[in-house]
Amino acid sequence: MKKSQIIVLTAGVALVAGLYTLPRVVVDNAEEGQSVENTAAAEAPVAEDMHNPNAKAVDYDQVAELRSKMEVEENKENFAIFADSIGSLYASSGKYDSAAYYYAQAADKVPAPARWEKAGNAYYEAYGFAMNQEKINTLAGKTQDYLNKVLEQHPERLDLKTKVAMTYVTSENPMQAIGMLREILEQDPQNGSALFNMGVLSMQSGQYKRAAERFEDLVSYHPEHIQGQFYLGVSYFESKQKNKAKKQFELVKSMTQDSMILNSVENYLDRI
Repeated sequence: MKKSQIIVLTAGVALVAGLYTLPRVVVDNAEEGQSVENTAAAEAPVAEDMHNPNAKAVDYDQVAELRSKMEVEENKENFAIFADSIGSLYASSGKYDSAAYYYAQAADKVPAPARWEKAGNAYYEAYGFAMNQEKINTLAGKTQDYLNKVLEQHPERLDLKTKVAMTYVTSENPMQAIGMLREILEQDPQNGSALFNMGVLSMQSGQYKRAAERFEDLVSYHPEHIQGQFYLGVSYFESKQKNKAKKQFELVKSMTQDSMILNSVENYLDRI
């Protein structure tokens, strides 16, 4: 996590993690249970809250030229090439919803695992930025549709399974996400994405001691994981382990020059 995505956590600190909104569910205790298009892509799920506002502007003239060629192209392979090219223009501009729509056009016209994965990943990026519940649900479903096609042929792709799992966090059955993440960790106890997401979900549900355990595992296997290192410090702080928190935040300060993280670290250190 995506990370291009923002999650608001404790003390009003905004940091890169996974999703804007996570339900307050019991996570780790087994006992508790955009419109830029006005013609062919009118149905694409575009919205201002689903792209990176700091990304470069879209070259709409190039998009229009490619789209006009795509709309009259009869050869499936060429159609897919045009659609994929439009998707890449949007993706490079951080407009993941529009990118996903065109990647999906290419994948539907010429099905292939690589195209399914590209579409699914773009829908997942858009999902991470969506704020409206209807858009969240739609984009989660699209992510699942395309990434599950890849997983049917390549079940060993735990990175994609982790993304699918996280789309269930905002569903009516968020525990499905937890179950899938646990399955991933059974297969690969050192899986960084699964450990990180389990830790974040534990934090969101207020289980800071359990979150600390997850982040401890994460950084023991992946010591360079700066978000994990930071969230370990937050978990210590929130679980009243102030000495551990101070030591952890000092470690984070030595590991990064990211001003957002450093400012957040100082915020916590001032409170210890």
